[in-house]
Amino acid sequence: MSDAPFLLAAVSLLSALHMGFTARRVGWSRMAHKIMPPIVTGPPDFERTFRAHQNCVEFYPLFLVLMWTCGMFFSEVIGAAGGLAYMIAREMYFTGYIKATQKRLPGFILSLVVLGLMSLLGSIGVMRGILNEYFHIHL
Repeated sequence: MSDAPFLLAAVSLLSALHMGFTARRVGWSRMAHKIMPPIVTGPPDFERTFRAHQNCVEFYPLFLVLMWTCGMFFSEVIGAAGGLAYMIAREMYFTGYIKATQKRLPGFILSLVVLGLMSLLGSIGVMRGILNEYFHIHL
């Protein structure tokens, strides 16, 4: 069991809790502005909160795949650290977007950089594994 990816699992669980928290913030915004589901339009404050959450939902599968690929094929510690950095970037994005549309950009850019790095490192790890396993080239 010592080979189990505990760090990746822990970050995955933490990220799921963070996603639940962002969903709850949409609920609080609905209550504050008296917007009942399934309505998704209303005052700009609500629409920014709703849109910030939707964007996080749209990116979530990509984040999980890249974090796990990086963690399993390159380095679990780096994959987990990337996952934590991504969650911080997403929180920056979310809170910035709620305040003003332009304030979302630093968190958005940081999240893209983290996703790009995890994608690159995961790809390196997968290619290294393919070269080793099928071509007997050890890098």
